[in-house]
Amino acid sequence: MFLKILSAGITGLDTTLVEVESDISRSLSNFIIVGLPDMAIQESKERVRSAIKNSGLQFPTTRIAINLAPADLKKEGPSYDLPIAISILITENNYKINNVNLEESLFVGELALDGNLRPIRGAILFAHAAKTAGLKQIFLPEENADEANLIDDLLVFPVKNLTTLIKYLTGDNCLSPLPKKTAEFCSPQIYDYVFEHIKGQENAKRALEIAAAGGHNILMSGPPGAGKTLLAKSLLSILPELSAEESLEVMRIYSVVGLLKSSNLFLSRRPFRFPHHTTSGVALIGGGTYPKPGEISLAHRGVLFLDELPEFPRQVLENLRQPLEDGTVVVSRAATSVQFPAKFIFIAAKNPCPCGFATDTIKKCVCTTTQIIKYNKRISGPLLDRIDLHIEVPRVEFDKLSTNQISEKSIEVKNRVQKARNIQTERFKNTKIITNHEMNHDHIKLHCSIDTETINLLRSAMNQFNLSARSYFKILKLARTIADLSSSPNILINHVAEALQYRPKMIQ
Repeated sequence: MFLKILSAGITGLDTTLVEVESDISRSLSNFIIVGLPDMAIQESKERVRSAIKNSGLQFPTTRIAINLAPADLKKEGPSYDLPIAISILITENNYKINNVNLEESLFVGELALDGNLRPIRGAILFAHAAKTAGLKQIFLPEENADEANLIDDLLVFPVKNLTTLIKYLTGDNCLSPLPKKTAEFCSPQIYDYVFEHIKGQENAKRALEIAAAGGHNILMSGPPGAGKTLLAKSLLSILPELSAEESLEVMRIYSVVGLLKSSNLFLSRRPFRFPHHTTSGVALIGGGTYPKPGEISLAHRGVLFLDELPEFPRQVLENLRQPLEDGTVVVSRAATSVQFPAKFIFIAAKNPCPCGFATDTIKKCVCTTTQIIKYNKRISGPLLDRIDLHIEVPRVEFDKLSTNQISEKSIEVKNRVQKARNIQTERFKNTKIITNHEMNHDHIKLHCSIDTETINLLRSAMNQFNLSARSYFKILKLARTIADLSSSPNILINHVAEALQYRPKMIQ
């Protein structure tokens, strides 16, 4: 007897419907799975066999052939356990299906040996695939039901074990779909690191405000203990909360790598990723035999912070070039090529020299000129040129550290950032762009016009500091953000002058 059950497979962040075909024939006992399954799927034969027997159901003693179609698509993961088990049971026992139309249903789930269902990765992607294909319902583990229920116009059935699902399919009303809820994106009010905890560093705070308002990248350089890490972690407290659309984008990424927990659903706080300098290129960018998102994609719509930037292997850092420009990363393998989103604020921190005190006003640097040059050469000029704001973070004086005066609160800065973001939302309302940092040349030409006096200032700066064409356009984008923070419809000469202060005087 032959039967077909619908499931789905994930490649990158894309999903493809997979037909789980079963055929049971009266011959020597055998259980085979074809259709380019990985090792986890091959091992599902033992999980399915034990789950069926321990659920008090009859496992066939004849030949079982399972085909995962399309046959040329590589399949991975244990989420095929449930459709394989259901197809075997229906085929073997010739169950009459009463409650659902199998052609309009999608099944995913990993089976435990006792027949219970374990949570899987990518539930929200499976649900989206079901809706896109025009299916009516999806059956998946209980732990993943809330996540899948974020997709509208789809009935989501939480399944605890194999026995319950079989009873429901054959007419027992022991399952019911989850009621739809309106997602409430509550703004988190408590941050571990906020601006009011930072003494001094007004120039650095201003640069962070500009970075947050326009989505710009920033590099901080200064001696140890000046507060670079504290400043970077405080950036999160002034960023606008995620919109509902952005939150769904982030949840798709975190779901596919198994980092999305039920307690994190509907939250609006932006991601903050802080990888160590021993992180590999694959971990940072993404990849693997079956490509998965890396740190830059996990930072999508949030912040990627690389502390001690020169300590990262240069080859690893060079992988950031294309994502910083395009907001996406393409991972290519012999069998497939996948694209992951990577629109994040890149913030990095470094010391000016190996000992850290080359620019310090108190402690003397012990490094030689050759050591300093070699240290800074670990970061390539093209990568530095892609960073919008370069700032010095000096030692904080004792008088500022010991004062009881409270610095400006993060919420006040955040309100200004939000007003600037609102201006950008209106400016780019008919495009896919969210921040000024994402503007292309056409947008720059349209929204970043400057007068003759400002052009002359830029010309002088380009010649004096030997700035690249990329730097020219980054200055205009930065000036546009500074103008937005001051609610100015036009870019003025003082906006460009401030933007020029954040460029490195010479690209090494």
